[in-house]
Amino acid sequence: MARPRLHDLGELLDTAERLVAEVGASGVTVRTLAAAAGVPNGTIYHAFGSISALLGRVWLRAANDFLDLQTELADRPDPVDAVVGAAGAPAVFAQRRPAAARMLMTVKRDHLLGPGLPAELADDLLALDKRLVALLVRLTHRLWGRRDAAAVEVLTTCVVDLPTALFRRALSGPPGEGAGEDARLRLDAAVRAVLAIDPPARQRSTKD
Repeated sequence: MARPRLHDLGELLDTAERLVAEVGASGVTVRTLAAAAGVPNGTIYHAFGSISALLGRVWLRAANDFLDLQTELADRPDPVDAVVGAAGAPAVFAQRRPAAARMLMTVKRDHLLGPGLPAELADDLLALDKRLVALLVRLTHRLWGRRDAAAVEVLTTCVVDLPTALFRRALSGPPGEGAGEDARLRLDAAVRAVLAIDPPARQRSTKD
């Protein structure tokens, strides 16, 4: 019979998520994580193989949960409201998962998902990127009936660039502080202003 699992791996990931948010990826080692979680060092190696694999799993778990929320918030009848909802996802996520939001907003994913990422996690990362692109393309098509790169770039400005610019400082502050109402209102206004201007014309190929 297999030995019973004595430690909740979900709680271990939660602890790692909190530590990354507090001290950054470089500050999380097997020893510091094991001490914070109250588990033997061997538990981490046995369950995840390495601290790098564990931290990669922590980031991907948070990023997938965030994208689930963003997709849910984008499910609105009016396409402009849908984009505004998707853009405001970081603020909502910060209320529900402050440590995860802080980690995603302030820690570069390359610091957790380096070249030594296990193949399984690399596949999960690729699937995550595809999900995000699919969401952007879907919103672009709802707004303008287009799926080309120029139109998707405008949506990226609304859903990625503007929220990062407005929320990063707030989410870099003390845990639980979150994004204030003023920042949310300004984001709403900025997104609607960007969407009021149609995307650039499609680029014609030299063969056209």
